[in-house]
Amino acid sequence: MSEAQITDWLAAQRQAMIDLLRDVVNIDSGSYDKEGVDAVGARFERHFAEHGIPCRRESHDAFGDAIHAEVAKPGSNERPVLLMGHRDTVFGKGEAGRRPFTIKDGRAYGPGVADMKSGLVMNVFVATAFHKFGGNPHPIKLLITSDEEIGSPSSRPVIEREGRAARAVFNSEPGRPTGNVVTGRKGGIFMHLAITGKAAHSGANFAAGVSAIGELAQKIVKIHALTDLDKGITLNVGLVSGGQSVNTTAPYAEGQIDLRYVDPADRARVMEAIETIVATSYVPGTSATLTIKGEFVPVVQSAESKALFENYQAAARQAGLTTLQGEFSGGCADSGFTAAVGTPTICGLGPVGGLAHTPEEYLELDSIVPRAQTLALAILRG
Repeated sequence: MSEAQITDWLAAQRQAMIDLLRDVVNIDSGSYDKEGVDAVGARFERHFAEHGIPCRRESHDAFGDAIHAEVAKPGSNERPVLLMGHRDTVFGKGEAGRRPFTIKDGRAYGPGVADMKSGLVMNVFVATAFHKFGGNPHPIKLLITSDEEIGSPSSRPVIEREGRAARAVFNSEPGRPTGNVVTGRKGGIFMHLAITGKAAHSGANFAAGVSAIGELAQKIVKIHALTDLDKGITLNVGLVSGGQSVNTTAPYAEGQIDLRYVDPADRARVMEAIETIVATSYVPGTSATLTIKGEFVPVVQSAESKALFENYQAAARQAGLTTLQGEFSGGCADSGFTAAVGTPTICGLGPVGGLAHTPEEYLELDSIVPRAQTLALAILRG
């Protein structure tokens, strides 16, 4: 096996990669749609079976199953390289039918085309290349997860377990619109705030009522005030609901809170402040509860992760990506879990795309081959 065999074969697979990407983009796979997420997994399993690559499912009752595959030389006992990615999207049932995979002016469109079904296709073809030409000195493991867009409630323990066992982790979230990869990310916590008040007729018996909406409004102002842009701390109550009718003081209200932070030390301090706000009744007679629904930890670049990035950057230059740099992202990803367990990790290695989570999400098709070649070369040199 030579570098040229791997990179030449990947160059010849451009259309095959696009064809597989079309298949998986055209399957709805919202995070809570287990049937759809597992259908995407089955399409990747079919690819593995067609190429003789061993794979298995790790089942889950509520969310999509985790898909595992491995390319290894017989008898190898080396720690593997882990290629990771998620197949769920933020889009609901029927979106793939309304916006199927399309190509226009060198860009591909469709739900999840960049975030991150193209990264999974790239991972799969890189592993297939190594399988075709006899394997890599270090085994290559693939992990295709199912619920990253909601904080990986089922996948986190799987990711942490596989991350601990790996020598390095490459997470193929979409490459940045700049063409760069991601070497640092914010942590994030997604929370549900529920407030109970007391219903009363707002005209005939106003004084007997206790407004949960009034309490929520005051808590939102105080929670938003915890934002500190200089430190990279942001608080956003992005969804609210409540009340019974326009002429009733609201007996119930709720809000969904998004916290982002850079420094792991800031997590405890900000959460303590939020919990104090939740415990304080600004409208007497109300009560509130806070529930964490999902959480990501930051990607903080260690010395080992920096060395991994420099190896990847050298591989990128050989593949023609001469200006590729690492950059910081305010978004969260599963790469934080593997970085936090101490495994060298880099992220955003997938083909270049942008406008994720919107109907305008796109993928630069010409980035598929050089990004796949770069990943393969980085693995070979690892």
